[in-house]
Amino acid sequence: MYSQGNINKVTFPNACQLMRWHFHPMGFEATMDAPSSMIARLFDRASGETVIAIAGIPCATVMSLGQLGRIIQVVEDELESFVPPQAWQAQA
Repeated sequence: MYSQGNINKVTFPNACQLMRWHFHPMGFEATMDAPSSMIARLFDRASGETVIAIAGIPCATVMSLGQLGRIIQVVEDELESFVPPQAWQAQA
């Protein structure tokens, strides 16, 4: 049984899966590049071409859903600054 403190926590691999679902149909992958940061990459599934890659995103091996939400927001903000929102939303 989970304690109340663990219900709102996800491990890094589980967080990555949630982000894959969130950013679908675009491809998403992430790796930890240091004990407290990650590199995230969004890519076109058909071509494999990288749409955006972001290094140094603060994260942890176990994180809260709030931390996960902030990571998603960082990726979305970066994506919007490089690609017009209509372009990536049209892929859905």
